[in-house]
Amino acid sequence: MVFLGFLLVAAAIAVGAGVVLDNTGPADLVVFGQNIPGLENEWQVFLSGAGVALVFVCGMMLTFMGAGRRIRNRRDLRELRDEHEESLTTLEMEKRRLQRELARVQQSGKRRPPAPQEP
Repeated sequence: MVFLGFLLVAAAIAVGAGVVLDNTGPADLVVFGQNIPGLENEWQVFLSGAGVALVFVCGMMLTFMGAGRRIRNRRDLRELRDEHEESLTTLEMEKRRLQRELARVQQSGKRRPPAPQEP
């Protein structure tokens, strides 16, 4: 989505620059040396400029939305990775505690009473 936004922004800038640099008459719309047919009045030229501006704004919105989503995804993945590491550490500590308890019970020679069976 960021790439598409960049493409729209670049296209809008290129068309806008072409219009500004190539137009010499008050009502001609010339883009990269080519006269655009059907645009003979100033209001038509203005509306085409507004369309280019709209494309530019849409491109910028797509770029920022895509970048924001990418940042959120990276942050979420980092948080999940941290939570996973914390849970692994907690499980390892519990395992060590249970191993020490088992070793202590085995050394003392005491047997644990059998667990009650469910009917």
